[in-house]
Parts: sequence; C-alpha cells; structure tokens
Amino acid sequence: MTNTSRLAIDVGGTFTDVVELLPATGELRFDKVATTPASPTTGVLDAFGVASADVGEIAMFTHGTTLGLNALLTRTGARTAVVGTRGFRDVYLLGRTDRRTNYDITYRKPEALLERYDTFEVTERSLFDGSVHTPFDVEDARRVARVIAERGYESVAVAFLHAYANPEHELRMREVLAELAPGVAVTLSHELSREYREYERTSTAVLDAYVKPIVRQYLHDLEGELTGRGFTGRFLMTRSGGGAMTVGTAREQPVSLILSGPAGGVIGAAAFAGLIGEPNLITIDMGGTSLDASLILDGEPVLYQGAEFEGLPINTPSLYIHTIGAGGGSIAHLDEAGALQVGPQSAGAAPGPASYGRGGTQPTFTDAALAIGYLGTDAPLGGKLVLDRVLAEKALSSVAEPLGMSVPALARGIVRISSTKIMGAVRAITVEVGRDPKDFALLSFGGGGGLVAVDVAAELGIPTVVVPPGQGAFSAFGMLMADVQHDFARTLVAPLGELDAEQVEAAYAGMEAEARELLASEGFEATLSRSLDVRYAGQEHSVTVTFTSLSEVESEFARLHERQYGHTMTDPVEVTTLRLRATGSVDKPTLPLLPSRTSGSVAAESSRPVFVSEEQPAVPYALYTRENLLAGDEFDGPAVIAEHTATTVIHAGDRLRVGPHGELVITVGER
Repeated sequence: MTNTSRLAIDVGGTFTDVVELLPATGELRFDKVATTPASPTTGVLDAFGVASADVGEIAMFTHGTTLGLNALLTRTGARTAVVGTRGFRDVYLLGRTDRRTNYDITYRKPEALLERYDTFEVTERSLFDGSVHTPFDVEDARRVARVIAERGYESVAVAFLHAYANPEHELRMREVLAELAPGVAVTLSHELSREYREYERTSTAVLDAYVKPIVRQYLHDLEGELTGRGFTGRFLMTRSGGGAMTVGTAREQPVSLILSGPAGGVIGAAAFAGLIGEPNLITIDMGGTSLDASLILDGEPVLYQGAEFEGLPINTPSLYIHTIGAGGGSIAHLDEAGALQVGPQSAGAAPGPASYGRGGTQPTFTDAALAIGYLGTDAPLGGKLVLDRVLAEKALSSVAEPLGMSVPALARGIVRISSTKIMGAVRAITVEVGRDPKDFALLSFGGGGGLVAVDVAAELGIPTVVVPPGQGAFSAFGMLMADVQHDFARTLVAPLGELDAEQVEAAYAGMEAEARELLASEGFEATLSRSLDVRYAGQEHSVTVTFTSLSEVESEFARLHERQYGHTMTDPVEVTTLRLRATGSVDKPTLPLLPSRTSGSVAAESSRPVFVSEEQPAVPYALYTRENLLAGDEFDGPAVIAEHTATTVIHAGDRLRVGPHGELVITVGER
C-alpha cells in the first residue's frame, strides 16, 4: 500500500474538522465530525473514517487538540509537585505583582494549580553565570523524592535557580526521581526555557507537568489505535508558536500544545494572505465554543516571545491570539440584573445547541441564527446534521418570554450581542494597540464566522471581508502548512556596544548544533534563523530583531520599536536574549484554481426569509450553494451562501465576488 494522502484534524469544542490533501491531484477535501469530549480518541478516529484514503495510505497526519488547555480550564490535570532551590520554595506561588490585582476591583485570582503543601526545596544553588554556589545535596534530593513518591504525585516540575545557565543540578534531580519515584512524570525547566526570570520559567514547567500525564496517555492511545489500523506515516502536532512538532516531542513538551488549538488557522491565514495579495489581515475564527482573533502583518503572523494562561506565564514563543467565549454554542441567558447575555458558557459538543436534537435545552447562538433564517433546515451541517427549528424556538422562548419579546426578536438580539463581542475582540488587537481596522481586510473562517463577518466589518469600517474555501475547516487546512519547528534561546544581558562577537557566535553555534542534531533525528534538514531580544536600558519589554550582524541591530531595533510602540529614544540599547528558530520544511499544499463560467451569469437557486427587525420580519435573502459558484461570479446582497462546512451571510449594499481560488471577496456596503 502506497502512502500518498495527507490529513489534518483539528479537534474543536463542538466539531472536529478534517482536511484531506490528495497530492496526486492537488484536491483538498473538507469535512466535519462531532467532537467526543468523553473519549477524545474516538472523535479523531471518526475523522479518519471520513477520509477517502485508507489509514495505511496516509503519509502525514497533522493534529491539533485542546486537550491540555481543557485540563487547565477545568483544573483536571495531574496532581503536581514543584521542586525548587532551598530558600526559594515560594517562587511559583508568589509570582509577580500585577497591576490588575491593584486597580481592577473585579479581578479574581484564578484557582491555583497546586498548594504550598505541593512545593519542595532541595539544597543546591547555581549563579547567573553558571558557576556553582552550593553543590547539589544528593541526600536532600533523595529525601524529597521519597516524600513525592509516598504522597502519590503523578507529575513533578523541577525548577532550580539559574538552571538556564547551568542545568546540571536539574538533570541530577531527574536521576534521583527516576530511582525513587519511577512512576512520576518529570519536567525540567531548562528543557523548556533557557531564559532568565525564575518565576516565568517555573510557571512554564508547572503548566507542562500539570498536563503531561494526560497528554502522554492520549497520544499513546491514539498512536496505538492508528498503528493497529495500519498507519505508518509521519504524525505531527501543531504548537502554540505556529509550527508543528513530532508526536515524540509533544509527549515530552506538552506545554507547547496548550495554546495550539487556534494556531492552525493563523498559519493558514498567513499563507492565504500571500495567495490573495492581502498582506494585512484581521482573522476571526468562530468555532463552536470560542472565537479567536489574530493579525497578519506584512504577510506574517504576530509572534510573542511568551504567552499567558489565566495570568500564568508560559515562557515559550506563541502566536498572538485573542480568545473570547463567543462561539456557535455560546449560551444566551439573563444575568442577575435581568439583562440578556451571550456566553461565555457553551453547550459544547454534548449536548450542543438545542437545534442539534441531542438533548440540549438552553438557547445558543446557533439556535438564534436558525430562528432568524441565517441557517436553514434544508442544508445539513457537515452534510450530516439537520437542524431542528422547533427545538431551537422552544429553547429561545424560555428567555424571550421573561423579556416580553418575540422569539425572532430575541434571536436577532443574540446575534447582535455576539457580533458586538466579536467587535470588541477585534478592537483589542487593533485599536487598543494603535492600529486602525480600516487598514486591514477581514479574513473570516470557522463554522460561525461567515454569519457575522460583514456586520463586524461594517461597524469597524473594514472595507473588505474574505472567506476562504473550506472556511469551516480552515484551521485544519492551516495545519497542512505547518513546518516542524524548534525554538532555542540563551539569556545574555549586556549593552549592545559591549557585546563580545565571539561570545555571541559561540552561543549561536551551540544552539545550531543542537538544532541540527534534533531535526536530523526527526528526519528533517534544518533551516536556521537567528534573532535577538533588544530593549532600551531600563525597560522591561523588548523587541525581537532578526540578527545578521551586530552592526545592523541598533537601526533595525529603532525601526521595529517605532512600528510597535510609535516612538524611539536616545537611551542606550541592550540585548537580553539570543534566539534561534530551527525549521524542518514539509511540502505545502496549493489551492487549485477554480474554473470560470463560460457563459451566462450566476443565478440564485431559491430564497430564504430572514428576520431583520419587527418591521422587516421576512426579508427574502437569495440562497446560493457555494460549491456551485465559479471564479469571477458576482452578485449583490442580501444573500445566504451555504456550503458543506459553514454558511456566509451578506446584506443589502454588500457585493460578493468569487476569487480565482474560490475565495469569497465581499465589498462591505454602507449601513
């Protein structure tokens, strides 16, 4: 059997998206299956079942999952212990002073992942230059390891002071734990981050340890099932920083998966930006549970050297993605003041929106979209799920009656509230950081994005909305574009003018040798990219500058600082961190060109009544099937464009044109 097909599977809160690439023809197939929260492996195997190729014919499988993130959100991760340097037991629990805790009266500290009872200290200490101040006390380490074994911890995070400069003591602690607590999963801070800041490094290690047993077991089970069914291809996982990692690396560093769920969509958006000639994009990915907003600037996603989960730092590179609880399954409810709210609670995959007919009784955004006519009962979601209007209206009436509203009027209100929340997410990544939304096009995808995209764009003055092919599974498409990626860093705080070129070169040479060896072991040839973190002396935050030579760093830093913060200064410049990105390239899919219409023009297949307001309760919206549209087709709104994985809605004044790759390019009209 020949391995030919490539498969990407993105597990979301409600649906699991599937994209299959057939390299022989370049054909891309998009599909969906229901997510199975109680048994994550089952949903992924169901996704394999809708592929046209047999499991044994799949050459590469790229996977994105929110398993680790969900464990953190629900506090259902492993029972975790922290081992630190004697005298620094409370580094993790103390954290850092955060202005939110001082000035935001609504702030509530998230539930901790562990208690002080779970923190331990071992006699040892290294200094910032890597020299040993206090030797590693083996007997003290053995004492701690025995207690960890006796208490039944499942996972341990080891984070010694200045281990980024000298990891020897952390490595020895792992040996002791392997001897006396052999069943415990171990995370060493220096293997995740070779950067200074002990709290951030410890937090990263704790998050990794907290999800490691769960992720390991899931990947072990999934690999076993796939192998048993004949899978012999390459298995990759998407990572928070926008690339991919082998499943072996994912088992050892699951913290890199925590924020990887929406990364596929951003990767795909960056590739799509070049394809359609729109280098600056705002992306909104509206799934079943949440909405993710991000930016593409000059054809590249915005990357942060670090991220956060509920205020807990993750000291690994991450794409800049703003997430809110506004998905298709977001539940509409009345708050304590009797006002209508939508989300952040979600009906999820089980039971899902009421209209799914799976036992859900609470009204959701999806039920509202069905009630006003955006969605219909004639076009099954994913080709399988037929929505039930009666169940949707019954659920909506439970909220409409206390408000004295009709069901359609309430449904219109739910859609408007969701659109307003999404506008807030877009403003957070544009207006609030000094960028004008009018300078961007809006790329909308996910199962629900097309329902609200033109409303969001119109309110923010965004002139163009682009809806890519296979919008409902576009994040999975992006996963097919993800190269295998490893990031390395070494702390080196020094004034730029005093940097020793030989010391810098030696540091990079060490990282590059490690990178080449690692990627070679995974079957890839390494492409290396150097960068530096640079800041003005006395500043806290830095700018990452591509590094070619020391003579060019200061001018490039000034250019980027001006772009990012709107000003430059005459203060001295200093370097804080040397960075290296190592990439192993995978073959990228190309979207095929859509044929053009040879004669005539596109015509609507039928129409659907849409509730616009009490004064306009049944406005006819032309109904089109996207799969029947051809390149160059044009028509005006109002219209509903239904497709296999999603639906797009345009209104009066909007004009839609089908691009050469099947993308819907919508010129947003005046409201």
